Amino acid sequence: LIVGLILITLTGCAAKSNSGSMTYSSHLDIGENDVTSILINPVESLSGFRIVALANGSAEIIAAMGLRAKLVGRDIASTMHSLNSIPVVTSGHQVIPEKIISLRPDLVITDASTGPLSALKVLRKSGIAVTQISEAWNLSDISRKVLAIGKSIGAPKTSLILDEKIKVSIAASKLESSSHPRIAFLYLRGTNSIYLMGGPGSGADSLIRAIGAIDVGAESLPHAFNSLTSEALVAARPDILLVMTKGLESVGGVSGLVKLPGVAQTPAGKSKRVVSVDDSLLLSFGPRTPSLISLLAKDIIAVMMS
Repeated sequence: LIVGLILITLTGCAAKSNSGSMTYSSHLDIGENDVTSILINPVESLSGFRIVALANGSAEIIAAMGLRAKLVGRDIASTMHSLNSIPVVTSGHQVIPEKIISLRPDLVITDASTGPLSALKVLRKSGIAVTQISEAWNLSDISRKVLAIGKSIGAPKTSLILDEKIKVSIAASKLESSSHPRIAFLYLRGTNSIYLMGGPGSGADSLIRAIGAIDVGAESLPHAFNSLTSEALVAARPDILLVMTKGLESVGGVSGLVKLPGVAQTPAGKSKRVVSVDDSLLLSFGPRTPSLISLLAKDIIAVMMS
């Protein structure tokens, strides 16, 4: 059976702003019981196999396959609570080879974001098998990612079971909105003066389409990530701003967000309608994604009704 959509963490607030308009902000995260996973013993036992999973969110997929016991190291983006005891062996996405070698893994799983190449060469020279899988940037990529991980660790049958469960769960979690709200995904890192607006292929566009909304960046911008300009944002007319939680914190919260170029001139900025999603969750495209879609759809509706 697929894990039910229960114990979802959702905190939102609505209040009158100084201008008299409604202010709504919320933060979305997923509880451990909202992860689509295999609730039976995996088909393959992989006796004695030790895995370091460094590809984005790959440790979560392996855990969801029922093979958490095979994990001896993980990437920083795999943040399911059940993985807390598995050591993070990267600094950001940068590999620390000494930490990995000390764990005596049989296999290290990477993707295009894993580096530097010199560190991966050190791992290979030490006799550790290193394999690279494709990154996932939309919902349709999840299946390829899950099956690639299953093949790389020698558990193809188990990965097929999980893949099917995720597909069914995603189909059941979509909630179409009749209003088709306009959403802008902003990638913010205020401490580094990075302010970007998502476009086609950002990853967020796939999630926004899944809930029946419109990604205004994907509709009007040329690249997956584009420099945030007041002209582009105002012209896009977003009703809601979608951000990552740490990104929102880096600009001083909602009050700081509306001070960025063009934000206050948009319908979203005037109403202060903001939805933030945990950084490791939004673009993880793994076993937590079905619950994210369901929760995001419900929250977007709540935002528009505020």
